[in-house]
Amino acid sequence: MTTEEFQKIHGIVGESVEIKEIVKIIQQVAITDLTILITGESGSGKEIIAKAIYNTSNRKSKNLITVNCGAIPEGILESELFGHEKGAFTGASESRKGYFELANHGTIFLDEIGELQPQTQVKFLRILENGEFMRVGSSETLKADVRVIAATNQDLERDVHENKFRADLYYRLRAINIKIPPLRERKEDIPLLFDKFATEICTENKIQFKGISQPATDLMFNYSWPGNVRELKNVVKNLIILHGDKIIEYEDVIKYLSTIDPSNNKNRFLPVHLNKTTEQAERELILRALIELKENITDLKNIIVSNVHYQKGGALPPINGGFDNLSLKDLEKQVIVKTLEKTNFNKRHTAKKLGISERTLYRKMKDYNFEMEGNY
Repeated sequence: MTTEEFQKIHGIVGESVEIKEIVKIIQQVAITDLTILITGESGSGKEIIAKAIYNTSNRKSKNLITVNCGAIPEGILESELFGHEKGAFTGASESRKGYFELANHGTIFLDEIGELQPQTQVKFLRILENGEFMRVGSSETLKADVRVIAATNQDLERDVHENKFRADLYYRLRAINIKIPPLRERKEDIPLLFDKFATEICTENKIQFKGISQPATDLMFNYSWPGNVRELKNVVKNLIILHGDKIIEYEDVIKYLSTIDPSNNKNRFLPVHLNKTTEQAERELILRALIELKENITDLKNIIVSNVHYQKGGALPPINGGFDNLSLKDLEKQVIVKTLEKTNFNKRHTAKKLGISERTLYRKMKDYNFEMEGNY
C-alpha cells in the first residue's frame, strides 16, 4: 500500500515531509505490539494517529478503549483504569472491571498520559512491564494482554527532570515516539486541510461553497495556528456556515483568528494587507517574523536593518532597495545561507535558530540545491 493510499484510508491529511515520515513509521510499527508514545501540541491530531495505528494492527478486531487521563478526577482514575472490588471505597457497591480488563487482547489509548499521578504511574509501569495489575481494594494479581498507545502535549522529559513524572516509565513509554509537528511547521498542509474540512462541512450542512479570495487564503497560510488543526477546523466551520453564501474575504477570516499565542503568552501579529501585492505582503510577513524571533542573530539583523527601518510592534514601511528585486524564495534562501554561515554549517543549530525542524531545513536545502557537507 502506498503512503497516499494509507493516508486516504485513515484520514491523515498532509503532503509535508513530516507527515509522510509519520505515515511510514506507523506502517512499520503498527503490526507490532510495541508501546507507542505520541507527542504533539494540543489539537495537532494525536488521536487520528492513534486510530490509524490501531486500525492497521493485528488487534484491530478487538476492543479499542480511549481514556482521557486529564478528564477523570484524580481520586477515581486508578479505579477507572484497574477496576475495584466491592466495598473498596465509599460508593463501591459492587465489583467493577477497569479499562485494562475491558481492553484485554485489544488496545488502550491513554490520552494526556502526563496527568497520571505518581501512585498511578507505579501501577501503570507494572502493567506495561509484565501485564500485571490489581483492582483497588484487592490483593489478587490479575493479568491483561493489552497494547498501549499513549499521547501527551506535555514535555515529559522536562517533567522527569522536575520529578513530576517517573523516569523509568518515561523511558518505557518512549520506545517508539511519534512526534507530530505543529501546523505552523508544516504550512504546506494548510490548503489540503482547508479543502477537507470545507468539503465535510458543506456536505453535512448542504451548503454550496462559493470560494475564498487570495488575500484571505494568504492570511490563513501565514497565521501561526496556536490551536493547530483543531483551530483550523473550527475556523473553517465558522467561515463556511456564517459566510459561505459568498466569496470569503480577508475581513471575514481575521475576525476568527486569535491574536494571542497561548504557548508563550505573546501577541501574534496578524498579517494586514494595505493595498499591497501578495508578494509584498509575504515579504513583510517574513521580515516581521525574522526581526521579532531572530533579533539576536547578528548577521540576520544586518540583512534586514540595512534595508528596512523597523520599530518593533509598529507597521513595516514599504520595502524598497535590494529587497524589491528579491523573490520570496530568494529572500528565504539568503536567510538560510546567513544562518548556516553563522553556525558554521551546523544543521541542528541552524534549524534551532530559524525555529524550524531539522527535517524542514534539510528539505529546504535540497529545494535550493545547497551543498550538504558540514557539521551536524
